[in-house]
Amino acid sequence: MADDSETDPAVDHDSGADVGHDLEAERTTAPMGDYTARDVGIGFVVVLIGLLVTFGIPLLAI
Repeated sequence: MADDSETDPAVDHDSGADVGHDLEAERTTAPMGDYTARDVGIGFVVVLIGLLVTFGIPLLAI
């Protein structure tokens, strides 16, 4: 019977948390990426279209 405190080195080196990631790099999250004024403009246009669909079309149906 194996001791629970020991791990198999063949399995322990490759966990889902470190696959494809540089373990020495500083931790960051995806939303912290850079964005440009163009990205902000596109987001604003998407919001306007969403508001138009959400409120504009029902108001026209009244």
